[in-house]
Amino acid sequence: MARYALSNTAGSPSANTTTYKTQLDITAATGATTLRKAWVFDVMVGADGAPADNQITFKVDRQTSTGTRTSATPAPLDGGDAAALITCGVVTTIEPIVTSATQFIELSVNQRASYRWVAVPNCELVVPATNVAGLGLRSKSLAYTGTVTAAVHFFE
Repeated sequence: MARYALSNTAGSPSANTTTYKTQLDITAATGATTLRKAWVFDVMVGADGAPADNQITFKVDRQTSTGTRTSATPAPLDGGDAAALITCGVVTTIEPIVTSATQFIELSVNQRASYRWVAVPNCELVVPATNVAGLGLRSKSLAYTGTVTAAVHFFE
C-alpha cells in the first residue's frame, strides 16, 4: 500500500476562530470509477504564531461533504509510488457537514506545544469508500487567532 503526507501548509493555513475551522480533510473521490478507502496513521498539530499562553482545541471527526476548499495533492512518502486516488483539501472557506458524535480525536494543546498522535497498528482512522465522505482535522481557540499547522500521514 502506498503512503502519503498531507499538510495544511499546502495552501495558506486558515486563522483560528472561536468555532471549529477545518484545516485539512481527506475524502473519497467524487466521480471516481472506484472509490477507495484510506487509513490515517499519523496526525501532527501545532501553532505557528508568536509564542503565548493560549489553548487550541484540535479534533478529527467524520464528515459527509467536503465543503468549499482548495484541493491539495498529498505527497507520496516513497517517491516511487503513484499519485493518491483519494482526494484532499486545505484552506476551507465554507465548512463541510460534520457527522455528530464522531470525534475520533479531540484534544487541547497549549499554543507553545505541538502534538503528535500515532495509531496503534490496525487501529488507524478510516476514510470510508463513500462518495465525498471522509475525515476532517479542525481547530479552534477562544484566544489564539493566528494560524496552526496540521499534517497527516495516510495510506490507501
